[in-house]
Amino acid sequence: MSLSTSIRCKRAGHALGHSVLAAALLGGIAAAQAAGPALDGTLKKIKDSGVVVVGFREASIPFSYYNDDKQPIGYSADITRLVLDQIKNKLELPGLQVRQLPITSQNRISLLQNGTIDFECNTTTHNESREKQVDFSNSFFIVGTRLLAKKDSGIKDFDDLKGNTVVVGAGTTSEILLRKMNAEKNMGMNVISAKDHSESFLTLSTGRAKAMMMDDALLAGERAKTRDPKDYVITGTPQSFEVYGCMLRKGDSQMKTLLDEVIAKAKTSGAAAKIYDTWFMKPIPPKQLNLDFPMSDTMKALFAKPNDRVTP
Repeated sequence: MSLSTSIRCKRAGHALGHSVLAAALLGGIAAAQAAGPALDGTLKKIKDSGVVVVGFREASIPFSYYNDDKQPIGYSADITRLVLDQIKNKLELPGLQVRQLPITSQNRISLLQNGTIDFECNTTTHNESREKQVDFSNSFFIVGTRLLAKKDSGIKDFDDLKGNTVVVGAGTTSEILLRKMNAEKNMGMNVISAKDHSESFLTLSTGRAKAMMMDDALLAGERAKTRDPKDYVITGTPQSFEVYGCMLRKGDSQMKTLLDEVIAKAKTSGAAAKIYDTWFMKPIPPKQLNLDFPMSDTMKALFAKPNDRVTP
């Protein structure tokens, strides 16, 4: 072989090598693009650890509360299961370990921010104040803030609370509204802040408060716990209409996209309506009572056009 021929062969070999390398690189890029962007935020945390930690409420009938086996059940628990199924599918982790951690109104945001929980879909109101600290998914429920009182209490609306004791959940939007009303209208109310829904209702049922203020759907749940639900009435002009969304860490776009898609699909496919019917229009544990809380027109509109807006 002549020197010139040898050089040509080497050049051809180098060219072929570069072509193969380029093809491999392009193939890798195409595969990466097909697979989508690299995981980050909460989804990467879950993928790397093989564990997802979900926050839940222990006594928020009918959204999230314990059954006889000390397992969370309810409307929100069913929504959470849909999310967990999608996380398992997306991350290809059928054996994903799910840990469930009880949370309260007071600690839910801090537990999310410090990484103790990965998300929660319970009864957290999506409002502008909380948007500064966390992000929210598409809304999955709409409520009005009203009152629960004994039927013979004489409490029919918020003006009847003047000079009376009222109990409300600590750290809730209802507490903010009630204290603002008390100050602006000089109503002379004694406002008690309870740690959770159960403590609020205990304060009401034992006569230490004339009424309790909370989201109307939750009031229906508290009433269902009583020995005779007919002894209590849900009353009063709604002071606000609020939306519940799944809460996630601020700026976690991949997790938000997943949550938004799951909730939108559940609402538009009819799956969420079936979940609603199960928990609000049929007998539920522990007493097999029917909350008889029909879906509002506002809720129907939300199901038809999913969104993550602060107001309905």
